[in-house]
Amino acid sequence: MNTLQIGNVTIEKTAALAPMASVTDHAYRVGCKRFGAAYLVGEMVSAKGITFGDKKSAALLTVTPEETPMAVQLFGTEPLVIAKAAEAAAKFSPQIIDLNMGCPVPKVAGNGSGAALMRTPQLAEELVRAAVDAVDIPITVKIRKGWDAQSVNAVEFAKRMENAGAAAITVHGRTRAQMYAPKADWDIIRQVKEAVQIPVIGNGDVDSPQAAAAMYEQTGCDLVMIGRGSYGRPWLFLQVAAYLKDGTLLPDPPAEERMACMLRHIRILCDDKGETVGMREARRHAAWYFKGERGAAALRNRCAALTAYAELQRLAEDFLRQQG
Repeated sequence: MNTLQIGNVTIEKTAALAPMASVTDHAYRVGCKRFGAAYLVGEMVSAKGITFGDKKSAALLTVTPEETPMAVQLFGTEPLVIAKAAEAAAKFSPQIIDLNMGCPVPKVAGNGSGAALMRTPQLAEELVRAAVDAVDIPITVKIRKGWDAQSVNAVEFAKRMENAGAAAITVHGRTRAQMYAPKADWDIIRQVKEAVQIPVIGNGDVDSPQAAAAMYEQTGCDLVMIGRGSYGRPWLFLQVAAYLKDGTLLPDPPAEERMACMLRHIRILCDDKGETVGMREARRHAAWYFKGERGAAALRNRCAALTAYAELQRLAEDFLRQQG
């Protein structure tokens, strides 16, 4: 199987799990890894939060042996704080530290962090240099196409990140202004790949094995990253790997296996966060597992009312009975 190197980290060239705030927690990552996700990136963590000793931030940095290779992701705007946060994050033994320069949400970008750094490339470069100087593990950067249609600067920005010492660049093929709605521009990923010598990871609109293969072919990227396409479908990583290997299109697992996967996912979530919080967060995850099924609207309504793990077990049992 083909591999790529990010610093001293070897990654299978199949598909990686994208970082998604409030989604890609430990339970989610473990589920995707069990189905062959080649590389995991955790939820973004505030650099300031880490340096202030925030317990929630520390919990987000935890890396378990079964999740490797994995990166933790930091966001912030102050080089000194980023350096201290990288040092603190490195103590949790991630293989890579990723700096978020692509998050579009107002509470992040509105403070000059995330995608807003696309508008301040000099500061972004200083952040990368600070992190690189602070730790011995690879520092990578996730960016967008640009801030808006009038300021598409991913190519020049990526060059600056490479010059600052970044070991790899992930490119999401949309501007900040586009958020997640329009079709991702894969051509900008190709342009970045042609402009830098470090590995380039492509992100945006990969929701099938065929799409993953198409991104590799059209962009020349070194690794494909899957985000929303994995919602309720952790087995997509296994399907991508099979298709890339020899063109095999694996079907989705049978209903019994899908329900077992969902229950295992939510069991870990509840074990990690307690049943009250876990089941509240489980509502949308469960709904994603039922997407496209017969009677999906009624199933989603039941998901929205979940308060106990036993209720989810009954829902899975009822669903399987309906399948005949």
